Amino acid sequence: MTDQPAAAVVVMAKAPRPGHVKTRLAPLLGPDGCARLAAALIRHTVSVAVASGLEVTVAFDPPAGRAQIAALLPAGVGLESQAPGDLGQRMAAAAGAPLEKGRPVILIGTDAPTLTAATILMAARRLRRVDAVFGPAADGGYYLLGLARPAPALFDLGPRWGGPEVLEASLLAARRAGLSVSLLETRRDLDTPEDAAALAADECVPAEVRRLLGVGA
Repeated sequence: MTDQPAAAVVVMAKAPRPGHVKTRLAPLLGPDGCARLAAALIRHTVSVAVASGLEVTVAFDPPAGRAQIAALLPAGVGLESQAPGDLGQRMAAAAGAPLEKGRPVILIGTDAPTLTAATILMAARRLRRVDAVFGPAADGGYYLLGLARPAPALFDLGPRWGGPEVLEASLLAARRAGLSVSLLETRRDLDTPEDAAALAADECVPAEVRRLLGVGA
């Protein structure tokens, strides 16, 4: 499979609007602070994806947030609106375009501030020999999903999206679909005040994010 096309990276992002992003951190940061944090996480995640050297597109929501998201992106990064539906339907649609062209795709969110370009490239390399790559999150979800071929079963989890069994359910769906799977290292998402306390003490977290969490302010 050495002639496999290079993977495409799709960043799933919400426009950083107060009251609509990082709401579980509102008791700690307030709505405006949550929006500033979300914007910083988008900038950081996209910069990491670009540093991988792979083609990067941001799939954003809601559609009216295009200008707000575009203002956070460097030149050369693609921009497309997310499809309607639950998270699985939106991820499936975002992954569909590269996969339909025969390209592997790597989907990432913006909630894992310790994600590195090296991890993205590791996922891309593993997709040369397996069907799916997951980056497990400490909360039971995942921060990265790589696919070498279409896998609709992975996006049909229904009410389990957003819960603590997302990764477990996804791995079960992969096994039932006959997909070969590889797991990356576990990373912590930044969703709750407990996450914020843990990640604020992690020097691998970018300085801007640490500052917005109150470190070095």
